[in-house]
Amino acid sequence: MTVRVRIAPSPTGNLHIGTARTAVFNWLYAHRHGGQFILRIEDTDVERSKAEYTQNILDGLKWLGLNWDEGPFAQSDRLELYRQGIQKLLDNKLAYRCYTSSVELDELRATQEARGAAPRYDNRHRNLTPEQEAEFVAAGRQPVIRFKIDDQREISWIDAVRGKVSWQGSDLGGDMVIARAAQDGAGQNSVGQPLYNLAVVIDDIDMKITQVIRGEDHIANTAKQILLYEGLGVTIPEFSHTPLILSPAGKKLSKRDGVTSIWDFKDMGYVAGALTNYMTLLGWSAPDAQEIFSLDEAAAQFSFDRVNKAGAKFDWDKLNWVNSQYLHKMTPEELLPELIPFWEAAGYKVDADRSWLLRLATLIGPSLETLKGGFEERTGLTTQGGVEISRTFFTANPTLGEEATAQLGQDGVKDILTSLQTALAEMSEIDEDGAKGLLDRVTKERGVKKGVVMRSLRAALTGEVNGPDLIQSLILLHQRNLALPRLQAALAV
Repeated sequence: MTVRVRIAPSPTGNLHIGTARTAVFNWLYAHRHGGQFILRIEDTDVERSKAEYTQNILDGLKWLGLNWDEGPFAQSDRLELYRQGIQKLLDNKLAYRCYTSSVELDELRATQEARGAAPRYDNRHRNLTPEQEAEFVAAGRQPVIRFKIDDQREISWIDAVRGKVSWQGSDLGGDMVIARAAQDGAGQNSVGQPLYNLAVVIDDIDMKITQVIRGEDHIANTAKQILLYEGLGVTIPEFSHTPLILSPAGKKLSKRDGVTSIWDFKDMGYVAGALTNYMTLLGWSAPDAQEIFSLDEAAAQFSFDRVNKAGAKFDWDKLNWVNSQYLHKMTPEELLPELIPFWEAAGYKVDADRSWLLRLATLIGPSLETLKGGFEERTGLTTQGGVEISRTFFTANPTLGEEATAQLGQDGVKDILTSLQTALAEMSEIDEDGAKGLLDRVTKERGVKKGVVMRSLRAALTGEVNGPDLIQSLILLHQRNLALPRLQAALAV
């Protein structure tokens, strides 16, 4: 049997990290077993589904490297298939037309609430006589279609993550609506918009899905869907319900947590490989405890016996560490194209020759956690990033920090800077040996420790007392004609 799995997002918002993590698990399982990964767009919610969200989802999956084998298929193109399934259930007396009005449903809910009972439909129209049904039709009522659920039935399955799961029919809220009422003016036997549970089952049957892999928030739906598979007389697929992604506070991750869209992470400077790597770790662990791996490497080891049942807490520190590992492994040639869009977005004029930019990427690469960095208001976190670390190489004068100001105000520093300025002015070009020789010369000339000279030079050039390699920073700044003006400005301090 060929493994066939699917990801089926709704285009009612941007690609969410929870949906993306589900896509990762489906992709890994398919590739682990030489199967097929199918993309389906569940757009039966006509009012909320938008084309721009569909495109956002497609672009996001491609950016993450989660390429699909078939699709994308849109549910809105498959309405006739759903109506055929509904008719089969009606013909087999497993579904029926329900004419209960919205007012009557509100009254039912109010009565149940008053006595502290859980809301559920009382199945009042399950066994209408032809005469009763004719009266409702004559009154102009348009029916929904409900699927019959036996309250005495136990529904159970062996979940690949959770083991045996059981539900009682009485806990499913009464007979289930599988299609809305048809629009006014439609014929008596017309069927309105099919609803989620029915459409999902029909799609999975038609697409020959063998494993349904999705979040644990769908467990109640699974019980209902198993009944629909049985009613349609087909083989039931296997189910795997993965843990939810939780906020650092332990609650379900939501928009209130500031960052949930895949594109938020991209805009903050996380690279695709690191994000998929981290999402794989949200609920799964490799047998050898490996934490850095490509999608293909993870797929070679992926199995559901190593997927946790408990929710997976989102850990920003862990994500930053994973992202830093990817950035540190990049060659300057790989890193530079990733950095340039962030530099440009920050207003930096990326007009230097490529060799200078590559040298800058080489310099800052080992220090990066993200491509952007700095304080991120949405998360309240500060990271070491490409925009922040390289700011001093693109701006005319650095802002002096407190420590740098204190360093420049120490006795003897003015003389050190004067000697550095005089010596550097004699050097139209400078290389690593020349920069080291400059520091040695001034150290000897002023009779001070080399560390004082280096600390003073860094403070004058960058406005900080810590940062990337000083020799390489001096070379880069001198090549941009920024070193001498900064020494002059520091002398004024």
